[in-house]
Amino acid sequence: MKLKDSAINLLRRHQQLNDLLLEVEDTLCEKLCFGKLFDCGSAEVYPNCSSSFIGCALQDQASRLGIPIGILSARILACSVEQVCKNASHPVLLHPEQRKKFSFLVEIAQYLLAHSMFSRLSFCQELWKIQNSLLFEAVWRLHMQSVVSLQELLESHSSVQAMAEWLFKNLCLLCEQTEASCPSADMARAILSDFVQLFVLKGFQENSNSRTVVPEKMPQAAATVLQRMLTFALDALAADLPEETSAYRVVKGWFDMFSGLVCCGMISADSLKRFFRHTLTQILTHSPVLKVSDAIQRQREWSFAKTHTLLTTLYRRLFVMLSPEESLGCLQEVLETQEVHWQRVLSCMSTLVICFPEAQQLVKGWVARLMACAFESYHLDSLVTAFLIVRQAALEGPSVFPSYADWFKECFGSSRGYHHCSKKALIFLFKFLSNLVPWEAPRYLQVHILYPPLVPSKYRSLLTDYISLAKTRLADLKVSLENMGLYEDLSLAGDVAEPHSQAAQDVEKAIMVFAHTGKIPLPVMEASIFRRPYYMSHFLPALLIPRVLPLIPDSREDFIESLKRADKIPPSQYAAYRQACATAKDQQLQSSVPETRAEPSCAGDPLGPLRAALGELRASMTDPTQSDVISAQMAVISERLSATLGYSKDDNSFEILKIQLEILAPKLEKQDQTVADLLLTAFCQNLLAASSFALPERQGTWAALFVRTLCGHRLLTAVLTRLIQLLRHQCPKLSAQHVLGLAALAVHLGEAKSTLPKVDVGPPAPQSGLPIPEFLDSLLTCCTWESLLFCLKFCTAAISYSLCKFSSQPRDALHSCLSPGLIKKFQFIVFRLFSESRVPRPPEDTAGLPWRPLFLPSADWQSAALSLWRWSSFQELLKEKEFHLTYRDWLQLELGIKPETDALSDTERQDFHQWAIYEYYLPAPLASGGCSGDLELACTVLVSELMDFYQSSRSCDHVEYSNLVLGGHKGNVDILSRLQEMTVDLELEQSSSGSFSCSQGHFLFGVLCRRLQALERGYSIASSLRRQQELLMCKRLLLRLPPTILVGSLKTRQPVTPSCEDFFHLVNSELKNCCCRGGMLTQDITIHFFRGLLSACLHSPDPSLTANMTLKECQTKCPLILTSALSWWSSLEPMLCSRWRKCFQDVLPREFLRLKEARDFASNFFSDLASPAPHLPWVSAAALHFAVKEAGKESIGRQLKKLDCETEELLVCLLFFSLTGLLSSHLTPQDARDFMKAVAICAEVLACLERRKVSWLVLFQLTETDAGLGHLLLRLAPDQHIRLLPFAFYSLLPHFRGDTVVREEAFLAIAVDMYFKLVQLFVDGDISAVSLCASRSLQPQGSPHLQGNPVQLVTEARLFLLQLIPQCPKQSFSNIAKVITTTASLGQSHTLGKVVYSTVALRIVATSRCHGFTQLTQSALMDCRAEKCISLQLLAGHEVSDPEVCAALQSRQKSDPNPDLHLDPCLF
Repeated sequence: MKLKDSAINLLRRHQQLNDLLLEVEDTLCEKLCFGKLFDCGSAEVYPNCSSSFIGCALQDQASRLGIPIGILSARILACSVEQVCKNASHPVLLHPEQRKKFSFLVEIAQYLLAHSMFSRLSFCQELWKIQNSLLFEAVWRLHMQSVVSLQELLESHSSVQAMAEWLFKNLCLLCEQTEASCPSADMARAILSDFVQLFVLKGFQENSNSRTVVPEKMPQAAATVLQRMLTFALDALAADLPEETSAYRVVKGWFDMFSGLVCCGMISADSLKRFFRHTLTQILTHSPVLKVSDAIQRQREWSFAKTHTLLTTLYRRLFVMLSPEESLGCLQEVLETQEVHWQRVLSCMSTLVICFPEAQQLVKGWVARLMACAFESYHLDSLVTAFLIVRQAALEGPSVFPSYADWFKECFGSSRGYHHCSKKALIFLFKFLSNLVPWEAPRYLQVHILYPPLVPSKYRSLLTDYISLAKTRLADLKVSLENMGLYEDLSLAGDVAEPHSQAAQDVEKAIMVFAHTGKIPLPVMEASIFRRPYYMSHFLPALLIPRVLPLIPDSREDFIESLKRADKIPPSQYAAYRQACATAKDQQLQSSVPETRAEPSCAGDPLGPLRAALGELRASMTDPTQSDVISAQMAVISERLSATLGYSKDDNSFEILKIQLEILAPKLEKQDQTVADLLLTAFCQNLLAASSFALPERQGTWAALFVRTLCGHRLLTAVLTRLIQLLRHQCPKLSAQHVLGLAALAVHLGEAKSTLPKVDVGPPAPQSGLPIPEFLDSLLTCCTWESLLFCLKFCTAAISYSLCKFSSQPRDALHSCLSPGLIKKFQFIVFRLFSESRVPRPPEDTAGLPWRPLFLPSADWQSAALSLWRWSSFQELLKEKEFHLTYRDWLQLELGIKPETDALSDTERQDFHQWAIYEYYLPAPLASGGCSGDLELACTVLVSELMDFYQSSRSCDHVEYSNLVLGGHKGNVDILSRLQEMTVDLELEQSSSGSFSCSQGHFLFGVLCRRLQALERGYSIASSLRRQQELLMCKRLLLRLPPTILVGSLKTRQPVTPSCEDFFHLVNSELKNCCCRGGMLTQDITIHFFRGLLSACLHSPDPSLTANMTLKECQTKCPLILTSALSWWSSLEPMLCSRWRKCFQDVLPREFLRLKEARDFASNFFSDLASPAPHLPWVSAAALHFAVKEAGKESIGRQLKKLDCETEELLVCLLFFSLTGLLSSHLTPQDARDFMKAVAICAEVLACLERRKVSWLVLFQLTETDAGLGHLLLRLAPDQHIRLLPFAFYSLLPHFRGDTVVREEAFLAIAVDMYFKLVQLFVDGDISAVSLCASRSLQPQGSPHLQGNPVQLVTEARLFLLQLIPQCPKQSFSNIAKVITTTASLGQSHTLGKVVYSTVALRIVATSRCHGFTQLTQSALMDCRAEKCISLQLLAGHEVSDPEVCAALQSRQKSDPNPDLHLDPCLF
């Protein structure tokens, strides 16, 4: 301690303050600054200047100048703050270098404060002097670090208005920055949030009588700036600014701030409510420019859906803190006491009733009070407010608030109305309504006329006068009173609709309501009394449209009969309707008379004879006595079909083996569609007619004969195409009769499948085609609620019909006509929609139950489906193995469900999944399609089906959808949630039972491995893309499951480490080739692995040892993980440090620190603080490679000269990483400058190696058998990069030094080997590798080498070799004997091949002058085919050779160098 004190004394007495602080002259604030403490041109702070030393220096200087130490330090610190904030890149935020410097200043200030050597007041005053240079982030940091608070800063200013203006400007800049897509947006949000919380806290705190008196300037400034920001935002919204403007971004950023205030916890609930209530009041009262008449005219434009999204968002955020009562109270108070902006008041009301279900009753109560007040005191404002509020709320629809018509009837349509108290009240009401007429919308005038107030007879003139005025106004607007329908919607944009269209809509709506309730709808009854002109002139004519009445009355006919019984249809009009229907029926029956009479009337209709024949068939079926003529009638229909379609009798031989159909967009010619519709309609009508008097099993063979007639002609394609249109694309529009008829037709088509061709619908269906039953089953989808309901109907009808039709036949007949998929879909839908089906019940043995109820007018499909489900015959059918709905089948169907259009809610869907997996399939035996209690098997099947689904065409919606589970496809995303739950359950089960074996590995890797092994390996584009797709799905699935899967469970033996072998194998064999670029995995999978490692450490008795051992394993078994960690260290380090400290309260383990040291070494490499490389050289080389890539190109050459002092192994590894970076810039081109930068890096590293005389040729001789560097580096680069090393070798040709080339004995052998491999790449036509590189010109202008042409690169390499061979000493040829022997043998055994090879090469070079790589390769190969040369097999078999290069090698080996050999080489 004495020595330390003596040293400090010596420095204090003899130091020159100029070296620490600038010399003190007259301008203290400019000269006394901490300029020497950090270099303004660098982000680095001098580490040797401690705060205590600076404090001592300031004390000495203050004593010499006679200035209080607090004032002096405040001035110096303010001057330093100004210097730091100068030349900022952003008007409110510091850049990273400035933050580093500012943090140093804050540390000094905190030290000075702690030792009473700093004056806050003086510092605030000095800051105001530099306010034009002062950045808002600097103020925030001073505030957050307790150097000087914002309150102290504001209190020190003399003008509140100037302070508010300065704050407003900075807040606007902050708000704009929060909406920017840049890293600084988070910082801007943090600053904005902290300061706004402070403003709300100080500006809206409760007045207190405590002794601590809060200064007055801060609350005033806070309230002023909050008011100013809100005013600016409202004015900007009123101007309707486009989204790309800065003002819009400011408003959005400011409104987003309100959501953060609710959950900050810093502000009391009372203060926050005061602020929100004040804000709501200001919104409603700001700039009240609209009159009441404007509101009456335009309020329909101010509904919730039409209000600006930012404004409704702000309302909703205010309502989060304010209860419905408080919000409505604020609205009521504002309307009673202040002038308001009617647009914002009414849009606020719309938002209120939308957001709060309970607001309906509150609004009703408020309106009732307003109405009572209005008629008690004849207060016009209350009446106006009530009408506007009710109309606005009614605009949001009946689910939110009753319609305006209902409210008006309730208020004024009875003797209990508000207007019945006196004559004065009546006059008050009608005067008000009359004054509204010039501004009223037609809909409201129609309501007032159609539902007029109830008035005593002696005051009837008041009502008639108003109605006359209203009708006159409607006439002026050219709107008929009758245009208002029974089910009008006042929220529609258009005022009125045409009478005929409105009446047709009313009829359809009334029929739908009648079918649901069985009663005449109340609006129809009211219209028949109070709106008789509309009812008689429009509604009844639209209802009583003549038609052929159905045999079984439908909903429309039942509705008409109910109106007739209620005397709501005049007898004459009803009689005319029945007569017109009878006429239509007679016209239809005329086509059923014998052919000799029908032909004259059908002469103008080409389908007339066919219609007549079909009509005769239907007449024969309804008469049991004519059942024997049905076969003859089918023959007539067959003949008429041939005549209609123009087929001869010879065309009836149907020998097509397979029909090709289009599922997504089926198209039919007009004639084919007309004929198909006629036949399908006839089949449905015949089925209904036959079923009206006989069960399916007693209807004979007419249906089979009908189907045989269809299939006997070449009309089957048209019929099947029409079925695609109906069943796949138009199913919601089909009636019950259509469903029944088409289901029976599907059964009979299945019955005849042995005589019918298969159907080819394209992938994923088998190429051999689908049988007819499976094809029809494929048309039934189970994606949405509508498709589920239709599928249920169709399956119920088809299964019921087949069970009844073939009840007396062997079970095989049923198997032939029904697809197992159809029965499985029926089981799936019943389980899904009807929870009672999940409870086992004894089967019911009721004969004929499943088919008979389907022919009732309003078929109850749910009852019919459940009856079929419980029927004993159906339950017996389900016992057969092929009809089992297995766990895999269930998953395939469930994955196709779209949650957004599902019939089940999220909770119901989750309950169904839990029941299906855990209660039904998990305990079910394997024989019945279950899992026999094996949770791992259940997970395995689920993973396999999940991946199959998201790679299948049925999961694609052909739209952009990024918020999906996997692969950008839509599907039931909840299934993935079930997989996550099951995976966790499985881990808990295995850990508790101790059944997991490290040697077995995790089930997930087994699934992935089997799927990858099933894929074809190769370098073709198709196989590569399929493999990449599979691997991407694997990776995405891994990312969505617990990270502990990647590291496995802890080994039982000591030391305790995770078993990561499966993941290591996946990385080394697959992920490095798909999800790796430039020696690193993607960020997501890297961080996921380390999350799993941290989780494994939590369960280890020695976490640090576990982490260290795992990372050491990575060094030898999976080094790519470590290089990936180095690449993403900036994102990985915070997560590691935070979680490790939180979980273990300790520093990071040693191996993590070594990674940090390597990254720090690379980061400091470009600074003056560079240090020797730590730990493993290849790790340091990887870190340095990533740092070099991030550096600017202009500084690379100068900085890489520092490599001369590094180890040889580090330099060799760095060259390898640089070569992989060069190849990556080729394979994934983004910018031509990337390639030039990669070449420059490789050249500099190469030059350094050559200066150090370090051999780098080992990089081009890497093999898996190498025990050291080769084995390691091969695991750090994708296989494709390793194959392209010859390309990288010769890309660096201009940078080879001549002395090195001659000196290295192994150089010639490696150069020759690389040359032949390069030629092999070229001959193979590896488009995925080299041609991509060749497609761009990446050399700078004027460079003679490699102008983007691979042929030129091969030529340059060949010329280089021919020039090199004569110059190499004889020692270089000792390593090349094998190459010479191989190529010589090739030359002797493939003489013809060599000749043709030379011919091909010459053509390639000649062609390369005018074609790109792809074109020239194809051209050369086509030339070879034209000559029919066998050398193609030689080239494709990797047996390429260059005879002239081989000859040069042999010649040079046997004799002295020939100096003329390289002067004029023969090209190939």
